[in-house]
Amino acid sequence: MVIQIMLADDNRDFIHMISDYIGSQPDMEVVAVAYNGEEALQILHSLPAPPDILLLDIIMPHLDGLGVLEHLNQYRMTTPKVIMITAFGQEHITTRAVELGASYYMLKPFDVQVLGERIRQLGVPLPEKSEPAKRATKKKSAEPPSTPVADTTTLERDVTAVLHDLSIPAHIKGYHYLRDAIILVYQSVEVLGSVTNVLYPAIADKHQTKSSRVERAIRHAIGSAWEKNKLAELHELRQQGKKPTNSEVIATIADRLRLKRQPAKSK
Repeated sequence: MVIQIMLADDNRDFIHMISDYIGSQPDMEVVAVAYNGEEALQILHSLPAPPDILLLDIIMPHLDGLGVLEHLNQYRMTTPKVIMITAFGQEHITTRAVELGASYYMLKPFDVQVLGERIRQLGVPLPEKSEPAKRATKKKSAEPPSTPVADTTTLERDVTAVLHDLSIPAHIKGYHYLRDAIILVYQSVEVLGSVTNVLYPAIADKHQTKSSRVERAIRHAIGSAWEKNKLAELHELRQQGKKPTNSEVIATIADRLRLKRQPAKSK
């Protein structure tokens, strides 16, 4: 199966770079390109069938990415799975994008190989569920994903190694909360789009505390690494010049681990 992808971004150099990468992948193809939100809607309306994936920039002229999602929801169009692209990792924008149907978001700059993995994960069609299965899934929608038993030990060891490199002390609560958050996002990227409603509550339940305390403790742990200039080790965050959000750090570490562990998992 070839995954059909539409790109919507006003940065033409970025579009060319992503198009070249996708063109080199045998299981992907770019079927449409738009350079602003209004053009993206016009193309989506004109296509005989929606693409499998829409790579959608948040900040675009005429109509931004959130406006595109709002329009698709308003007219109840059959929509592709959406990967939001942004240079600004503001959690309230991310949360709104997920509420409007986005499956994932990525922070610029990012590794195109990571993008390729997200496209493959999201581009696989899900099997049709029976009505009882659909009802059961709906009831569990606010629950965190289950953590597979296999490979958990080595994953925890890898996460611990990263946190050690960032000089985040193990004796603070934020260390343990951050480690759990990275593992959950590693297991299921969709959780990152529901940080407030799913990720923090899941960690809070495990440690018998409140979601607000989890959020503050993780922020404190990240702050300690920032003050020691250790977040520069994460090259994806180096160019921002400002302290990244909890979501940005969690997503960056999870993506890095996923790439690092991929060859071992594919054997």
